[in-house]
Amino acid sequence: MFVNNSESDRGQVGIGTLIVFIAMVLVAAIAAGVLINTAGMLQTQAEATGEESTQQVSDRLEIVSISGTVDDSNEVEDLRFVMAMAPGSDPIDLNKTTAQFIGEQGEQTVVIDADATNEYVNNIQGVSDADNDPVLTDTSDRAEVVFTVGDGSDNEIDNSWDNLEEGEQLTVIFTTDAGATTQAEIRVPTTITDEDESVRL
Repeated sequence: MFVNNSESDRGQVGIGTLIVFIAMVLVAAIAAGVLINTAGMLQTQAEATGEESTQQVSDRLEIVSISGTVDDSNEVEDLRFVMAMAPGSDPIDLNKTTAQFIGEQGEQTVVIDADATNEYVNNIQGVSDADNDPVLTDTSDRAEVVFTVGDGSDNEIDNSWDNLEEGEQLTVIFTTDAGATTQAEIRVPTTITDEDESVRL
């Protein structure tokens, strides 16, 4: 049998193969570009998510001590929190921190404001500009945040709250600007004497 393999037939087959090869290269290049772009976006999102998650865990406050000021009726009228930043935390601006109070008298959330009348910040150690912009920058920094519970005026956590009585319990949750929370359970002593000017809570 005679087979006619002319030069023109071989050229047509070669051009078709070349076109298919170029098309495959283009498709592979486009797919690679999409994968690289997607991987970059996922990496950026993962880094942002990881950073936010780390901040929510590490950028939190530590409560060093809690005490209360006793009034003439042997009730607690002021809550005093000595605050510090947790190890590994970035600087914490107390003016961007909220305090949520949950107790027998209800629930109230207060945004800490060094200039406000219902709470104030005292510089105990190392806090820069505590009167206006209190920022904890080191684990050795200490600041006292004082909340007036209820004294019959507008200078209180909530106008409907009264001073804390003996045995009364209260939960406070501090939330920093990064979203990290610190919770403490407060219990007023069951017995407060006339000699007590302040009590540990």
